[in-house]
Amino acid sequence: MTKIDKLAWIRMEQGRVLCVRSKGKNLYYLPGGKRDDGETDAEALCREIEEELSVRLKPETIAFFGTFEAQADGKAAGITVAMSCYTADFDGRLRPASEIEEMAWLSYEERERVSLAGRIVFDRLRENNRI
Repeated sequence: MTKIDKLAWIRMEQGRVLCVRSKGKNLYYLPGGKRDDGETDAEALCREIEEELSVRLKPETIAFFGTFEAQADGKAAGITVAMSCYTADFDGRLRPASEIEEMAWLSYEERERVSLAGRIVFDRLRENNRI
């Protein structure tokens, strides 16, 4: 069994969660990505978010939210993604960049538009009365 290790940023505003969609994909996911060799979670998350959304996370505000695992979208059965999620404040104006075609603020009721791992995060946020 193969596990894909990813990092994700959870940003909520007015009961909605910031999600992104890559070019050529249908499902949305939480912004983030994979670590480069030698990077800490915080370093990788800051780099990925700046690449995808053109903003700088404030490293001193990064807080671990949880790790969530699910079948990886578009991959063979048994290939899972383990997504370590963090919250953080940011500087700048959010706008899609790099491989990101679209960003959207999705409500809990729209969670079916999100990857399987993202849906688990939405459920946890709902359980914690955050959305």
